[in-house]
Amino acid sequence: MALKFKMIASAGVALLPALMPLPASALDEAQKKEFGEFIREYLIENPEIMLEVQDALQKKQDEIRSQRSAEALSTNQDAIFNSAYDLAIGNPKGDVTVVEFFDYNCGYCRRAHADMEAVIEEDKNVRYVLKEFPILGPDSEAAHKVSDAVRKLSPDNYGAFFRAMMTQDGRASEESAIAIAGELGIAEEAIRAKMEESPNTDQVQEAYKLATSLGITGTPSYVIGNETVPGAVGKEAIEAKVANIRACGKATC
Repeated sequence: MALKFKMIASAGVALLPALMPLPASALDEAQKKEFGEFIREYLIENPEIMLEVQDALQKKQDEIRSQRSAEALSTNQDAIFNSAYDLAIGNPKGDVTVVEFFDYNCGYCRRAHADMEAVIEEDKNVRYVLKEFPILGPDSEAAHKVSDAVRKLSPDNYGAFFRAMMTQDGRASEESAIAIAGELGIAEEAIRAKMEESPNTDQVQEAYKLATSLGITGTPSYVIGNETVPGAVGKEAIEAKVANIRACGKATC
């Protein structure tokens, strides 16, 4: 085995000076075949190398995604944290902002809802921005249209509407959203008129554009400080990143 490795290494070293300035076509067929057989035999006898390669590729891809996300965060601060399309609950003037991309029909969002409620209940200085991101089909799109109308018609009731939508039984839809709005005293006629007069097209387009630039592909996804945080990571993880922002100005110190 050691001898074979030395042969491969020797062959690689011997060929390297010739290969570097030349295309692969500079090798004759016999050289290609011999070198290929060496590599194939070595990989078959040491398949764990492929796992190392896969891990290295995954790490590189993660680094690229992280870099792109950081660049998008830097250039889209206002749209992420202060969009006119979004409302904040918790403390609107809090010193740390947590932005959540959510869909009313996302089961993980519903389960994670209790985590964020606990965060803003226990920490009175967290600003929680709701970024509506309907990605789970026509019912979600319709529910978010009603939600947008509620936000425009009765911003003071938007937080209660959001909480009721996230804790309802069954699938969110236009009908369920209108029913919840009605319980808050917002008339169906007013909602339908607002949906017709001022649809949420621009809001959704902005959310989709931001999600794409940040590498967000699902819900829930959070933006906390200088990081995107995908998935329902739990109360403790969110609290830790909030604490880091206060301690060092970054989500990870």
